[in-house]
Amino acid sequence: MRRGIAFVGLALLLVIGGILAFTSPPRLLSAYDWAMGGGAGARQVAEGVPFGNHGQTLDIWAPDTAVKSKLPVVIFWYGGGWAKGDRAAYAFAGRALAKQGFLAVIPDYRKVPQVRFPAFLKDGAEAVAWTRDNIAAQGGDPTRIAFMGHSAGAYVAVMLALDTQWLTAAGVDPAITKAAVGLSGPYDFHPFTSKRSIDAMGQWPRPAETQPIAYARTDAPPLLLATSEGDTTVRAKNANNLAAKLRELGAPVEVKNYGPLSHEEVVMALSTPYRAKAPVLADSIAFLRAHLAAGGD
Repeated sequence: MRRGIAFVGLALLLVIGGILAFTSPPRLLSAYDWAMGGGAGARQVAEGVPFGNHGQTLDIWAPDTAVKSKLPVVIFWYGGGWAKGDRAAYAFAGRALAKQGFLAVIPDYRKVPQVRFPAFLKDGAEAVAWTRDNIAAQGGDPTRIAFMGHSAGAYVAVMLALDTQWLTAAGVDPAITKAAVGLSGPYDFHPFTSKRSIDAMGQWPRPAETQPIAYARTDAPPLLLATSEGDTTVRAKNANNLAAKLRELGAPVEVKNYGPLSHEEVVMALSTPYRAKAPVLADSIAFLRAHLAAGGD
């Protein structure tokens, strides 16, 4: 029996090692998540659906159970410094949200160096417009939509929630945003010091306009900002500064600090293999349920 378990474990390690040689870490994590049972309870109901005006595509994940009513919707934007990443690699995030009773939409967006700020925000707004217009056909409730993202994806999610011009330009009422969750996101990072922020934002003639903190407002939707002291990529001051500004204005905001977790570990904690590292998923789900409850605001 032990020899059989050991053989299976070795085979799994060899498979994962082979995948690692040809794929990105998030894609590897999604494969590992699936191998560890993360695929149970969720299903992909749409893959590579086109949207927007620039060849973007999105995936949709749903609970693997029959439901009697329309599901609340979470649009999740992945990270990658505005320069890399793809929707398929973040299947682990889509499955995690779907298994908790949400319809999860994971859109792609254009990247640096092909584009610069604000192209990825325009793409994000187009994903919201598509979701509003089409999600009912997939079993989602277009009146209960929240945003979520990690790193550069958290920037997109929070910026769309705070700076209303992007949704408005896409023909979407900003009030569609019922809540937003930002995981390890940059919200107050000017002057630009990293190559990625310089490449993505440095050409914009008015740098303050690239900063989510500049759009903090009294009537902002509820925000949950997750950060960690172990994050040396996006420092905790980003979440702390934005939260302080929102509180000063009387806007609803929560901050969760996951201590020693690194920048990557915060989003990895959504996956089945790393969920025990911190209650990132549980905290996010509790927040989303509170603000996407049927009949709620």
